[in-house]
Amino acid sequence: MHKHLLALLLAASSFAHAAPLKVAASFSVLSNLVQEVGGQRVEVSSLVGMDEDAHVWQARPADLKKLSATSLFFVNGLGFEGWLKRVEQASAYKGQVITVSKNIKPRAMADDHGHEGHQHDHTDPHAWHDPRAVVSMVEEIKQALSKADPAGAKEYAQNAARFTTQITQLDQKVSAAFAAIPAAKRKVVTSHDALGYLGARYQLQLLPLQSISTEAEPSARQMAALIREIRKNNIRAVFAENISNPKLIEQIARETQAKVGPALYTDALSKNAPSWLAMFSHNTQAILDVLK
Repeated sequence: MHKHLLALLLAASSFAHAAPLKVAASFSVLSNLVQEVGGQRVEVSSLVGMDEDAHVWQARPADLKKLSATSLFFVNGLGFEGWLKRVEQASAYKGQVITVSKNIKPRAMADDHGHEGHQHDHTDPHAWHDPRAVVSMVEEIKQALSKADPAGAKEYAQNAARFTTQITQLDQKVSAAFAAIPAAKRKVVTSHDALGYLGARYQLQLLPLQSISTEAEPSARQMAALIREIRKNNIRAVFAENISNPKLIEQIARETQAKVGPALYTDALSKNAPSWLAMFSHNTQAILDVLK
């Protein structure tokens, strides 16, 4: 009888251990970072999905229900999730909110080209485009998961160390590749001002087609000014994103003879870039290919 009871208790303990920690992340890029650190011990729900634009996202009842079922909610911060307070209130969220950017020194946004009503107050929230910032985010994620699930602390630490090594190695490789290109040639146009951290990391001059809001379209005056700028600086490439309308980019390319690079993944992962490592590799390689 005692042996049978002990077997039942051990089975119950094993089952309890097998149940993953339910956590949420505000958008797909961050969801992947949490999954890399959490491994099999966590089940991550992403509110804003792949190829979705967090700037214009609106929560559905299913999203609120999904969030309510989690004990940790990882957010980028720096004003990226303009809808955060509304979602927390609407879901009556009882878990802990973890801001992964809390130890990152934010960049100021570039000139917003006269667009009013953008939602970031000149703080650039897109820190995940600097690998050094991602290493800091990984550390925040590791600490939060270890606190919530102490039994998994060793596993989280191992996962975080492995992932940090991959990030650092990729950063070193990309840094060397950009350094081989003369500074005067490191100039590209993007459809949305989301790559400022990447530009600062590798000394690239990035001219955004529009201001921070992916909802905005540039005026005829702004377009004319940008076309002049591209011609004056002999900019060789223009890039759209997976969350933006590529028609504007194609129009500018026609008028300037600049080459249209492949879509860049900036605010969202995609089927062709399903992880942070894949997204960063794709973006930097795409830019390097047209600058060489």
